[in-house]
Amino acid sequence: MAKARKPKNEEAPGAKTSENTGAKVLHQKLCLSIDFKKRQIYGYTELEVSVPDIGIVGLHAENLGIESVLVDGEATVFEYYPHHQNSETESNWNSVSDPGSAADAAAVEYVGALKREDTANLLINCCKPSKDLSEQLDNVTLENGSQSSGEAKQNVKLIRINYWIEKIESGIHFNEKIVHTDNQMRRARCWFPCIDDEYHRCSFNLEFTVPHNFVAVSVGKLLYQVMCNDDTTRKTYVYELVIPIAPRWVSLIAGPLEVLPDQTNYLISNLCLAHDLSRVRNTMEFFHEAYSYYEDYLGAKFPFGFYKQVFLPPEIVVCSSTLGASLSVFSSHMLYDERVIDQTIDTRIKLAFALAKQWFGVYITPESPNDDWLLDGLAGFLTDMFIKQFLGNNEARYRRYKANCAVCKADDSGAMCLSSSPSCKDLFGTHSIGMHGKIRSWKSGAVLQMLEKQMGSDSFRKILQKIISRAKDPSNGIRSLSTKEFRQFANKIGNLERPFLKEFFQRWVASCGCPVLRIGLSYNKRKNIVEMAALRECTASLDARLSVIGAISDSENRDVDVGWPGIMSIRVYELDGMSDHPKLPMAGDRWQLLELPCHSKLAAKRYQKPKKGGKPDGADENVDAVAPLDNKTSIESPLAWIKADPEMEYIAEVHLHQPLQMWVNQLEKDGDVVAQAQAIASLEALKQHSFSIVNALNSILIDSKVFWRIRIGAAFALAKTASEETDWAGLQHLIKFYKSRRFDAEIGLPKPNDFRDFPEYFVLEAIPHAIAMVRGAEAKSPREAIEFILQLLKYNDNSGNPYSDVFWLAVLVQSVGDLEFGQQSLTFLAPLLKRIDRLLQFDRLMPSYNGILTVSCIRTLAQTALKLSDSISFEHICKLIEPFRNADTILQVRIEASRALLDIEYQSKGISSTLSLFMKYVVQESSLRGQVKLCVHTMRLCQIAVGCDSDECVDTASLQNLLHLFKSHVVVFNNEFLRHHLFCIFQILAGRPPTLFGVPKEKPLQLVDVEACIEPTNVFSVPGAEAGGPSLLAHGDTEGKSLDVAPFGVPVRSQETFMPIAPEVELPEPVAASLYETHDLEPRMENRDQPLHEKPIVHEVLSDGEAQRDMLANREANPPTKEPQKEPDVVSVSHKKSVIRLKVRASGATSRAEGSARSMERSQGIVVRHDIEKRQTSSASVDAPQRISADAVSMSNQNHVEEVNSCHDVGSRMTASIGSVKFASEGDTTVGKELQCTAESGKTSTSQNADIKQEIAAPSFLPEDHGVVNEAQQKYASLQTLSVGKVKEKKKDKEKKEKKRKREDPVYLEKKRLKKEKKQKEKEMTKLMSSSSLDPATKKAERVVEAKPERPSDGAILITFKPKAEPSAGTEAPPPLPKFRIKLKSKAFNNNP
Repeated sequence: MAKARKPKNEEAPGAKTSENTGAKVLHQKLCLSIDFKKRQIYGYTELEVSVPDIGIVGLHAENLGIESVLVDGEATVFEYYPHHQNSETESNWNSVSDPGSAADAAAVEYVGALKREDTANLLINCCKPSKDLSEQLDNVTLENGSQSSGEAKQNVKLIRINYWIEKIESGIHFNEKIVHTDNQMRRARCWFPCIDDEYHRCSFNLEFTVPHNFVAVSVGKLLYQVMCNDDTTRKTYVYELVIPIAPRWVSLIAGPLEVLPDQTNYLISNLCLAHDLSRVRNTMEFFHEAYSYYEDYLGAKFPFGFYKQVFLPPEIVVCSSTLGASLSVFSSHMLYDERVIDQTIDTRIKLAFALAKQWFGVYITPESPNDDWLLDGLAGFLTDMFIKQFLGNNEARYRRYKANCAVCKADDSGAMCLSSSPSCKDLFGTHSIGMHGKIRSWKSGAVLQMLEKQMGSDSFRKILQKIISRAKDPSNGIRSLSTKEFRQFANKIGNLERPFLKEFFQRWVASCGCPVLRIGLSYNKRKNIVEMAALRECTASLDARLSVIGAISDSENRDVDVGWPGIMSIRVYELDGMSDHPKLPMAGDRWQLLELPCHSKLAAKRYQKPKKGGKPDGADENVDAVAPLDNKTSIESPLAWIKADPEMEYIAEVHLHQPLQMWVNQLEKDGDVVAQAQAIASLEALKQHSFSIVNALNSILIDSKVFWRIRIGAAFALAKTASEETDWAGLQHLIKFYKSRRFDAEIGLPKPNDFRDFPEYFVLEAIPHAIAMVRGAEAKSPREAIEFILQLLKYNDNSGNPYSDVFWLAVLVQSVGDLEFGQQSLTFLAPLLKRIDRLLQFDRLMPSYNGILTVSCIRTLAQTALKLSDSISFEHICKLIEPFRNADTILQVRIEASRALLDIEYQSKGISSTLSLFMKYVVQESSLRGQVKLCVHTMRLCQIAVGCDSDECVDTASLQNLLHLFKSHVVVFNNEFLRHHLFCIFQILAGRPPTLFGVPKEKPLQLVDVEACIEPTNVFSVPGAEAGGPSLLAHGDTEGKSLDVAPFGVPVRSQETFMPIAPEVELPEPVAASLYETHDLEPRMENRDQPLHEKPIVHEVLSDGEAQRDMLANREANPPTKEPQKEPDVVSVSHKKSVIRLKVRASGATSRAEGSARSMERSQGIVVRHDIEKRQTSSASVDAPQRISADAVSMSNQNHVEEVNSCHDVGSRMTASIGSVKFASEGDTTVGKELQCTAESGKTSTSQNADIKQEIAAPSFLPEDHGVVNEAQQKYASLQTLSVGKVKEKKKDKEKKEKKRKREDPVYLEKKRLKKEKKQKEKEMTKLMSSSSLDPATKKAERVVEAKPERPSDGAILITFKPKAEPSAGTEAPPPLPKFRIKLKSKAFNNNP
């Protein structure tokens, strides 16, 4: 149990007390009278305020008319500054000429508006007014010193404010006969004065007077309702809420509502309009079970006593669900009757999540903005428990798996960090809006589920019960929760160790990025073990992780990439059973080699004589040629399949490379839905699909015992496998399965619909969509697929079916839009469009559920017109769709028509015209929710426009008009979601991430002239970049795309990811040539007949004595910090990179060794200058200019295996041993010489580029493409990117200290204990790599004599150089590339069994 703490002030540390002059509201009473005829709201509010020493109380108020203010019954002086009046001043947008400047201007405007909203604008004088209020504020510092703090604590005043609401358009709305609040952030001030802060809470008394036939529902407990004395046609509803809450959670809905009490639990009440009463009764049949389940799980009664749910038309709500204390408001489109199937699951989950937010979010509140993630994650965790209990474990695991996949793709920047000052406090709550907010919510729930896996479900449940019981304690009620407190609970109650918790929260909560694992395996038959190699990466770059903590990307901060806490489990399924192997550490070395013992053994195979006339190996002629390959695993190993992280203990992206038959076994024999989903995804991603894959997917599809979502995934995978190579087997299986379930075998036509089997209904509903995705020659739909969909549309019959077929027909119509018509199949277009038009007319006469059928028809018509623009006129389609935008059309249909017209506008006229049309639609749209939907759709069009390679740019007029809309108080201030998405549009057009994260907060962003405040600077520059230096755009894909993967699992990024440095910018140090293209793994050479560099490569070789003398002379004459720069000797042939230098320590070599080395250099085509003037330096210059004088920060590279020619991170150091060969002769006792090399990178290169470019030497048994092997061989032989540099003595001392610290590490001691085994395995590894990197003929012809080298330091790479014979002088052939054999002396491989 965590230590009990004193009752703390209800105002959290995150609350900005300085902005409301330090006042605190203890209790507030709100009395409003609503006149529906005149559409007016007026009344008063009384606040019990603890007045600070200065005597001034600051409140928030907006759109209010303040009639009078009284303090303890006496009138007082007050000053009111409405923010919207200041924002109406025109700004100068003339300097906006491109998307970048428009994004800067939008950022200035957005951040300025958010800061103004945090400022109190209603100042009330609570002292006797002897002078003007502004003069009192000026002298506040003098008065402060004369008053004591004890008097301030007892100085409680009763402030009464009489007011009316001027503009009923923000925070509170009049719609038809309904008045309702929207509970947006910082909008409670728009309907009553208050301290509108999320972390400032007080209790409330509420009184609302409405017509006697109306109902007013609000937060808290309804005390009574009474008729007014002066007007008997009006009634007053009185509510009381004793639990302190923030003003944001105060809600009001008044109108002709019908009340439907729950039949099982009288504490639950449902309210709606009269025409929705039957649907509410059907929808809420289950809800009392969820209500009781939460109370049982948390061991406490619902904290607010009564719980009310109100369902309003979708046209008048701002989002599908809004929250108030003990009150939730939903859109009525979530309701369904007994005939609707598809809406059931989504509605139940949304209702359960809203109830969970009442517990964690409204009742238990975050202590500071950095703790928002915790309450959001706890509500999501509680919802997952509901799904598991009432919808099944398969549904819960499948949803969690899909959510984790989405998090891994999107968690690539600091905006996804859950708890840090830059990502929470400075975002003003905008991190919870839109898709970023949804993904953060998924990540929060996943992180808490990981903790639950570590401590156990019972312990985690006890923690939640402790949080609730502590809040309900009347003597010591603490209703706020912080991340630090939760860590203490996890330690005391969950029995998790403090070091683990510290590392866990630091990596998963206070940082960004998820692990990416690339795993390859091989079965060792002799040892009966599975040899596994794993490479660990991260979805977020190093710069993104450093930006979260405010660090600089230098070598001192390289330790940020320490991995993740814990050990991942590998589950091996064998012929004789299953076994778990928790052996894959998530921290330490990025490369891991594991040995997993197998418990099953293969029986010895007897030799069979070949049959006469048969094949020598005894194979049968009739056996499928693919069978031996598919059955290879089952014949040659006892492995059935392997799973990494089977219990989803990590939010990780795992790329497991195992044979085809093992994936098939996992799909067919593993009952876990996550394992089946992974197998389907892996089989679908294969380039070639054999019949065994098709048969396995078909067996899953037809098996009714398999989870229905897995069967749907198998159906879409079958559609992708359908091709001419497989004789369209996938398409045939899909059609055959559908006909076996839904067709009459005698007449060959569809039977009447029967949807009583819900899982079978969902599977059959997805089949037409999957068939429409089949593509044949020239990416067109096969004729058979088009005919099949037309037949289903033509003969659909729902007579006698107790359930509605509206969703069924909608999917059929949408399938038409997914078809691709060729010249031969265009004849089917006319009858298909005729069927769609018939359904459209039918839906006009008898509207379907939520207009689903009309929405699907509009979407299909737009998609078909866009695909067949040559055959179908855009004008005709627009005239057909335009009438659906009328104001009397339901919201869903109206918005879909606007989306379709925006798509057509973008396709025909471009993004500028689309933005103009969007602004027109937003102004015309009356509903707040419709405005947000249009803005989100325009965001996607902008992402498409920015992502394509077209040269089209947004014109200046469109940008300026969009800025005026962004600043508009009438449109934008009323809808915070619309304002945020408009800001995201500016960011997307400028090529920036669609988030407020990254916008600089150092300089004050106020509403001033744009020309004065906007400069063409890049706000996403690399942290720590020098002023005036080159700035780089934030690396990584803004759309959350994952890295491209090479065939053998090495990640590469596209060339578009990097922004080249401008040639006119002067870099602090020379840049050497790079042999790598950003999109390829091989050294790119335009012409192999030409030398690699335009200038000759110069080697300067010094003997031992000369090197020592030069070193001493250089230290005395030319200190390292004063060393002048030298012009580069290398001309870049590709992307510029930082210089990597080698420290060469020659080991007493003879002149003959040097001679042989020179002959070796000549054999590689390297020009060696031995007559060059020897400078005073201790390092040799090899293929690189002289290094700069700036000191490089050293770093121990013990746990990494680096390639010799890889581009290292900033300030990193790589130590390697290069052994040059000297041909043995008689009497020569010296075999060769060993060169100890240290490579360090320059300081100007960004660490992210280096991290992306870093390549790891993969073991030879990883699955790889043989076509890439020969190209990749040259990487190990290339030393052209290495240059020689000096190493200072203080760097050596730092390395020694780092090594000493490593030796005290228990992991290091464990490796040292297994030293003998490790050496043996390293030899085997060397043999594998040498066999893969050298040609067989070359290995036989070459003779290698190696000297026993000195043991290199940790992280060293032993490279033995093997020269070929010297070409003849007369040949004009290009010199052969050198080959190397690499001996890995690093401790990067974990060979522990």
